[in-house]
Amino acid sequence: MRKPATLDFSPSPRDAERRYIIIVGSLLSGLGKGIVTASIGKILQSRGLKVVPIKFDGYLNVDCGTMNPFRHGEVFVLDDGNECDMDLGTYERFLDLNLNYMNNMTGGKIFSYLIEKERCGGYLGVDVQIVPHLTGEIKKWVTKVGSEFDSDVVLVEVGGTAGDLENSYFIEAMRELSLEKPGKVMFVQLTFVPTLSAVGEQKTKPTQHATRLLQGMGIQPDVVICREEERLTPEARRKISLFCNVPPERVIDDPDCETIYEVPEVFQKQGLSEIISGKLGLRLDGGGLAEWNALVKGIKSPKKEATVGITGKYTALKDSYVSIKEALAHAGGRLGCAVKVKWIETTEIEADKSKLKVLEECDGIIVPGGYGSRGTEGKIECIRYARANKIPFLGLCFGMQLAVVEYARHACGLKDANSTEINPNTKHPVIDVLPEQKALKLLGGTQRLGAYPAKLVKGTRAHAAYGTENVSERHRHRWELNADYRAELEKCGLVVSGTSPDGEIVEFVEWKDSFGVATQAHPEFKSRLEKPAPLFIAFLKAALEKKAKK
Repeated sequence: MRKPATLDFSPSPRDAERRYIIIVGSLLSGLGKGIVTASIGKILQSRGLKVVPIKFDGYLNVDCGTMNPFRHGEVFVLDDGNECDMDLGTYERFLDLNLNYMNNMTGGKIFSYLIEKERCGGYLGVDVQIVPHLTGEIKKWVTKVGSEFDSDVVLVEVGGTAGDLENSYFIEAMRELSLEKPGKVMFVQLTFVPTLSAVGEQKTKPTQHATRLLQGMGIQPDVVICREEERLTPEARRKISLFCNVPPERVIDDPDCETIYEVPEVFQKQGLSEIISGKLGLRLDGGGLAEWNALVKGIKSPKKEATVGITGKYTALKDSYVSIKEALAHAGGRLGCAVKVKWIETTEIEADKSKLKVLEECDGIIVPGGYGSRGTEGKIECIRYARANKIPFLGLCFGMQLAVVEYARHACGLKDANSTEINPNTKHPVIDVLPEQKALKLLGGTQRLGAYPAKLVKGTRAHAAYGTENVSERHRHRWELNADYRAELEKCGLVVSGTSPDGEIVEFVEWKDSFGVATQAHPEFKSRLEKPAPLFIAFLKAALEKKAKK
């Protein structure tokens, strides 16, 4: 994983012309600042500008690697192995960029850097303070990212809500940045405008109070974007304009949409790119969102439908599997197919196997990644059901490991087969910890992380899906197929369809008799609307074929 040795860099004339858009929240989290940030980036991209996003999170974790998906949602992994906030996935899916360690700043990262620099003598003779030292390093970080990506505009999403202690120093840094770069920094506030059913009126007081909190921190929003179930009424817009000190045309609707990929067009129709260019003095070229909207139409106007079961143990929080859900949407858009996701909690199947009947409603089954023993036997039962009933199956990371366990138990007769993660004393450790992982003490950032190449076997379903022999996908795991059992598994009919280039690590396995493909990687992390993940397209095609035979 790359870490910045220094945040200093040699500025160029282009750096002096760079613009910055800071996206801040209001009184409520979960409004979709990541989608707003990505959508702003998309409309600027479509008008010929180079953009790069940054996400700031105030928590003191260095990264998201040790976070529970129940608390924080999916842990997204970048090519360089950074385990980061799920909003980085949104940015990549919208903007078709490969981001890195620098695009996700956390409180833990910046404080770690600051303290390490102080210990190495970087601040000799001074007492290190929040202002100006911490805020100064934050400004260096933000400007360095813009320089490294040679961008016209840097988009900075500030995690959390207005008034949070944990993001206050970052907002202060952005205030300072706006003073140092007059005319080149603008602030966008995302707020929530609720409608009370009892009175049938949109209420603007939460937005007014949030704006005053920001104004008290020296920030005057240039644009207020309003999340709501229905479009703003003229009266609500008038109040927000009056009390938040923004012109009415800079109060932007962000209503519920059928798909998140509609949001750029919603903003574009309200002239947001022109508002931004007018404020920042940007020149807009390009043809707009025509190509993007054509892809969105494929999602909104499907001719077919398939039901896909996602069998996991974090299903109570759908954000735990957001990249899988979006990868299915991308594949569905390409195939003109609506994907109906059925969330299946495998801990319930463990307790009552009769609940496997829910799989009868599925045209395909995905077993995603995860850690720990809870729900594991339920996942194995789902895999067994899929293989026995020839239901198309896609296993991802832990899903591949459990597919190997299921096959070892029921096709090879190794009744006690398991992963040493689940049962360290199993007689048949068909899945074991990677050799280089055994001596590690630290859990954070020490797994097999990031993009790794694989070589696919011609004539396999995996090779047919990708259409090439050499592929690269992102990884996040400690365990792998135990090489001591590979020959026995293959003898019993399991197909090893892809390995690391040296042939040592098994990356893909599949069934002979039906579509069952599993990979140690996370192909969902690289799926984009313009470039759907090949394995998801192949899986969804198989699901549609299965449905046609019912």
